[in-house]
Amino acid sequence: MPPTPNATRALVLPLALLLIPVAVPRAAAAGAGWSLAPAGDGRPSFYAEGAPGAVVRDTVAVTNGGARPVTVTLAADGVRASFADVLVRVPGRTRAEVPFTVRVPGDRSGAIVARDAAGRVRSVPLRLRAGVPDLSALTVEHVRVRADRITYDLVNRGTTTLVPRLAVRADGLFRRVLDRAPRALPVRLAPGTRASLTEPWPGRPALDAVDVRLTVTAPDGTRATVGASARPTPQAASAALAGAALAAAGTALALARRRGRRPPGGPGPAGDAGATTGAAA
Repeated sequence: MPPTPNATRALVLPLALLLIPVAVPRAAAAGAGWSLAPAGDGRPSFYAEGAPGAVVRDTVAVTNGGARPVTVTLAADGVRASFADVLVRVPGRTRAEVPFTVRVPGDRSGAIVARDAAGRVRSVPLRLRAGVPDLSALTVEHVRVRADRITYDLVNRGTTTLVPRLAVRADGLFRRVLDRAPRALPVRLAPGTRASLTEPWPGRPALDAVDVRLTVTAPDGTRATVGASARPTPQAASAALAGAALAAAGTALALARRRGRRPPGGPGPAGDAGATTGAAA
């Protein structure tokens, strides 16, 4: 069941039932029934590969080994298929070959099924596989710089499972305040999945305006870089000013107490020198 070069072309291919006489010994014809199988080379089942959404084409054969005609209804189980004829009448000792198309939704297992008027059912397994190229693609989203951490979302937008690496850099107004070399993250991202992650940052300078840059790299070198900024909040500035004022007040109080511990009326260095000179005279 090879994939068609062009999905649109496969949809308009002429679908026609083909009746082929089969050789069945007359002695066996009376007790022979009907069977269902892939047309052609004796395959036990149907198998097809294609890109997701591609349309593939194959043919199912209904063989009537008996002498009397048989009528069967064709259907698909587990997949969506379109048949050239759904209701197929097969004369005695004849094989009917019915083309059909099926769209590849992804990796899927199903069956082509036939049922006769007496309720007898025959089926052939059908396996579809979505053949997609390996592609690494990732994005970093929703980056937030918080008081003691950086939060972000990592999204795998490719077709392969990723174990990404993260590098973090942050620059303040006058210097670099954070520089972390690339390291493997403790996550395995399957295709199409998202992970919310946290990068600890204890001791982040609350009064400095910082620009943060996250760089995430896939094993094949594919990378995504995103930035975020953080500015001092009024609350942080007020708290810092209050802290500075308290520190200044504490220093002034300590100096005042130190001066207050001197003996009252004690001569200073100049007075001591004058008294000594007078005594000598």
